[in-house]
Amino acid sequence: MKICVVHGQNHRGNTYRLTQLLLEQLSCEKENIKEFYVGGIGQCTGCTQCILKDENLCPHRLSMKPIVEALEKADVIILASPNYCMGMTGQLKNFCDHLGYRWMSHRPFDMRKKIGVGISTTAGMGAGKTAKELCKQLFWWSIGRTYSLSFTVNAIRWEEIPEKRILKLNRKVQRLAHRINSRYGKVHQSLKSRIMFKIMTLMHRNMEWNEIETAYWRANGWI
Repeated sequence: MKICVVHGQNHRGNTYRLTQLLLEQLSCEKENIKEFYVGGIGQCTGCTQCILKDENLCPHRLSMKPIVEALEKADVIILASPNYCMGMTGQLKNFCDHLGYRWMSHRPFDMRKKIGVGISTTAGMGAGKTAKELCKQLFWWSIGRTYSLSFTVNAIRWEEIPEKRILKLNRKVQRLAHRINSRYGKVHQSLKSRIMFKIMTLMHRNMEWNEIETAYWRANGWI
């Protein structure tokens, strides 16, 4: 199993610790885990060059390239972000903006047999909403099966989390790890994802609004 983790901040706080707990229970050797921190990527300007022409025209392509390559090779993709003002961190949102050209509606990787996980923690509230935002990005990357892992820790620091909360958190992580380990290599694309992919197929077959994208879908045998 190959895993790619994209962290939404450099600070190794509660969300980082939760992510590490999950990684420890997945059937994967350490050398097959790639972890990235996206705080150093320049701001997406919305120039649309990646969509209309070529992603290599992006001024931040050198920062994005190793992460994109790891995403392509991974069997499991994890997006991890603490809840910041009821959403993912600005750094991670900026990273996702850079991958707009890889949405299912444009030029997606064939990720239909991959597993995606959105992870978030919060001291008070909002982790569930943030994890769902992350899963939405994973869904639009055409990932076949996505899971949400969110947790309210009731503390600022990991060491301050009440023991009962830690026990509950560990049980939640164990259940998710079991699901991922058992599905690895046997992922069936969710019904929702299959339906949306079919809609995108019809769109590219009939509209042909972007010749580059239509050629991409034809080259992959999707239309």
